[in-house]
Amino acid sequence: MPSEFFNTSEVLEAILETIDEGIHVIDPKGQTIFYNGVAANHDGMKRSEVLGKPLLEAFPSLNHKSSTLLRVIKSEKPIYNYSQSYVNAHGRIIETLNTTLPIYVDGFMIGAIEIAKDYSSLKQLSERLADLESSLKTIKSPERKTPANGGLYSFTEILTNDTGFKGVISQGKKAARSSSSVLVYGESGVGKELFVQSIHQDSSRGKEPFIAQNCAALPESLLESLLFGTSKGSYTGAVERQGLFELANGGTLFLDELQSMPIDLQAKLLRVLEDGFIRRIGGTKSVHVDVRIMAAMNIDPKKAVSENRLRPDLFYRLNVLSYELPPLRERIDDIELLSEHFITIFNSKLRLSIKGMDEKTKVFFQKYHWPGNVRELKHTIEFMMNHTENDVLNLEDLPQFLKKPTPSEKILPLREAMIEMETKLITEALLQTNGNVFQASKLLQIPRQTLQYKIKKHI
Repeated sequence: MPSEFFNTSEVLEAILETIDEGIHVIDPKGQTIFYNGVAANHDGMKRSEVLGKPLLEAFPSLNHKSSTLLRVIKSEKPIYNYSQSYVNAHGRIIETLNTTLPIYVDGFMIGAIEIAKDYSSLKQLSERLADLESSLKTIKSPERKTPANGGLYSFTEILTNDTGFKGVISQGKKAARSSSSVLVYGESGVGKELFVQSIHQDSSRGKEPFIAQNCAALPESLLESLLFGTSKGSYTGAVERQGLFELANGGTLFLDELQSMPIDLQAKLLRVLEDGFIRRIGGTKSVHVDVRIMAAMNIDPKKAVSENRLRPDLFYRLNVLSYELPPLRERIDDIELLSEHFITIFNSKLRLSIKGMDEKTKVFFQKYHWPGNVRELKHTIEFMMNHTENDVLNLEDLPQFLKKPTPSEKILPLREAMIEMETKLITEALLQTNGNVFQASKLLQIPRQTLQYKIKKHI
């Protein structure tokens, strides 16, 4: 259809309808002038109940202070990544993460637009997991062994022939005799959680809870409520709920990807490290907790401080016991050792009898740089054992993205070559992140929706 037949407003509306996030626009009087289907689905409302109506009429539980849209209309200032909890017209509790912006035309504000993400289900899942942690803690036996402790790893299960890594493990065993906080850093996939679990298991807290939380997985407000707990009435729908600090009392709380924790929340973590007291969100009573904090980062802490991703005071507080885990490419002697170990594991799981790898594959493994480290090696072995038809793994069993083209191969057209490279990078990112699309999108530095589209198209 020729471009002159397109109506600009219709095209814009069509674009906003295809976006995988809720879009809500109001005019300066607070009346809704655009409301896409995703927003209606998030809010549990029909579009006809919201479009053309005053915001507070459609959402009577909100007011001029609690509504992010109305606050932006009044202040003419944007609000970023703000969590909002409210009750819709049908009595259902809705929780969203909003970015709300004023709209200007020729220097005049003509309204406000809100881009909302629904995290009600994510919050419910997080709370259920916290409840499960709580229930597991209440049935904890004083004599419990490793399996009842969440199947935690110990130092005996860290396999290495590397002299430098053996030295780090030796230092970790000494850390087990202390109650000081621990900071572990290294590339993704090197085994940071395995290392801190081992310290916990070897310590006097070994029979107490070990609770892990990834700081990059949740929005700030949800992460804060999950860590510190909530008091009834602190926000719409809030109940009395223990946070992970209380659930980990007597044991260890492991905070992964600490550099992803918002700076304001890092300040609250620092206070807990200093005095041992936490206060639930909306609560007035401080509670003392005996929790050992272990944190992990996939970048150098000094770099995180210089980039303002980690508070300097928190870094100095955690840096008393800090350990850098070397990447697999610097532990050449461990590659064959770990490969044989994973072959043994998957022989048992997959009911196979693979005898090992041929010499060419061993050489390839030694030369490959393993950007995903031990995790990538494990997933590669698993892939090969699922696809091989031999009793010894060879280069033909490698995932496609690891196979290098020979000089005699025909040069692909540029478009095909770009698609092949894109597919290779996406596959490698998914392998490194164990199939987690959100983490893979961060690794590739593209939006999650874009990655999902490319997966459907190419993989």
